Formats: sequence, C-alpha cells, structure tokens
Amino acid sequence: MSFAADVKKELTGRIVSDEAAKPELAALLQMNGVTTLGLKQEVRVQTDNPAIARRIFSLIRQSYPKAEVDYNVKQQFALSEHKVVTVVLHSAVEEILDDLGVDPFGIDQSVPDWLLNTEDKRAAFLRGAFLASGSVNSPDKSNYHLEISTGQEGLAEQLLDLIQDFLMPAKMINRSKHYVIYMKRSDKIVEFMKLIGATATMLHFEDLRLAKDMRNSANRMMNADMANLQKVADAANSQVQTILTIQGEIGDLDELPAKLADFARARLEHPDSSLTEIGDYLEISKSGANHRMRKLKELAKQIEEGTFDADQM
Repeated sequence: MSFAADVKKELTGRIVSDEAAKPELAALLQMNGVTTLGLKQEVRVQTDNPAIARRIFSLIRQSYPKAEVDYNVKQQFALSEHKVVTVVLHSAVEEILDDLGVDPFGIDQSVPDWLLNTEDKRAAFLRGAFLASGSVNSPDKSNYHLEISTGQEGLAEQLLDLIQDFLMPAKMINRSKHYVIYMKRSDKIVEFMKLIGATATMLHFEDLRLAKDMRNSANRMMNADMANLQKVADAANSQVQTILTIQGEIGDLDELPAKLADFARARLEHPDSSLTEIGDYLEISKSGANHRMRKLKELAKQIEEGTFDADQM
C-alpha cells in the first residue's frame, strides 16, 4: 500500500461532527463528479476506491438521515480484479445537491459560503478534496510532493485560495486538461496533513522525514570531511614536491637559512600532516608556517625558471 493510500485509509476512518460532514461530502461529490439518471433523478457517484465509496455513503447517512442511499460493486472488465463502486442516492436528490452546492453538470463550480464559514469547515472541505483526488509522496522518496487535481478550473482556484488562507505556499499548474494544486515544502505538507486530520500518518511522515534528513546531513558532513582530507593531502604533496625540487638543486637542506631548513625537514618528515600541524610541531604560528612555505615556493619557482642564485638565499 502506498503512503497516500495510508493517509486516505486514516481519513476515511475519521469520525467527524455534523458541521464538518457536509463540507467534506460536498468536496467528495464535486471532485468525483456526479451524474443524475432516470425519471427519479437518482444521483450516482463512481469511484474505484471502496473506502471512499463507504465514506460518501456514511456522510450522506450522517448529514441526511432520511435519504435513501446504497452502493454496489462491479468488475470493470471481465476477468479483471479491478472493481468500480457506485454510490446511488435515490431520494431528496435536488434538495441535497442544492444544499451542498453541487452542480451535476459542472457549470456552477462555486461552493456555498456557509459550507466554508469556519476553519473546521474549510479543513473538512480540503479533506474531502484530498480524499477524492489527492496524493502525497512518501518522505522516503527523493522529493517531497503533495497534490490535489481537478478538471474544474473554478474549483481548483477555490481550493488554492483555501490552502493559501491557511498560510501554506501552494501553487497551481495545468497538466493534461487538469488543474493541479501542489506543495513541495515538507514542513507545509506536514501542516496540511495535520489540518485535514491525518494525525497518525503525519507523525509517521515526520519520523521518516527526520530520519532521512539526518542521513543526508551525515552524508554531507562525511563528504565534506573527505573533501577536506583530500585538500590537505593534495596541499601537503605539493609542498613536499616543492622542497624536493630545492633539495635536488642545492643538495643539502642545511644550505638554506636555518628557519627554512628546519621547516623543510619537518615538512619532509611529516608528509601527511597539514601546514598547521607542521607549525604546531615547530612551535610557530600558522601565519609563520605559511610565510616559510611561501619563501620555499619562491625559491622553487626561481629554480624552475633558471633564475635561482644560491648566494642570495
């Protein structure tokens, strides 16, 4: 089961107040799409997720106890395990659709203000929208991503406004004739999951995210340490080669001024040490060690350019 499926499983098992039931139901019907059929004007809502179908069924029962509603399951194709679940509303069709602001023809895409006039109702509407057509990547993935998609532009814009009203930086794109509202920031995805009531999966998301971030941080530190070690090794090797060039020219390092000779011998004796460590060994400052190394590099450069004069050392 995917992480998004785990989130939806938790949400469909959530008990909601009568006040929150209608906004969630309105979003589920709007996002899934409804059709009206026959002289009795039955309403049918189809989904391939049995848990979502049961959620719609239970929310109708909770919000409209006198309504006649049932659901059935059918195989989509012969010899296929894929099933389609249809929730059928047999009575009070016009009353319920008008009450929830659901237009079966998709012409009027606006949600009645009374369905969104409290924070709990707005959160419930977003929960229904996510249940109907939302998804979220597991934090184990390489990128964080939560999205809700709909084919209705007006509804998408309203969802975007709702999410942004909760100070979450959602964005919207057009993808294959669908409008997709999405978030990439892990901390805001956590906030959204908490807002819609996915508390348990939100905590699991946080645990996985923190573990992943700690692993990444440890890897970055290790890579930085390795890079620093390589940098020290490369610098030390270059310095040793500089001194060997001078030694090859003058024969004996004792020909150098005493301070340079002591430094050169220490550098050759400790080829794996950093310049700072050589300075500590000789009990001189880091700037002093750098100064002596610069003098040796100048001599090596003169040797390579043919301008070296031993009498001027």
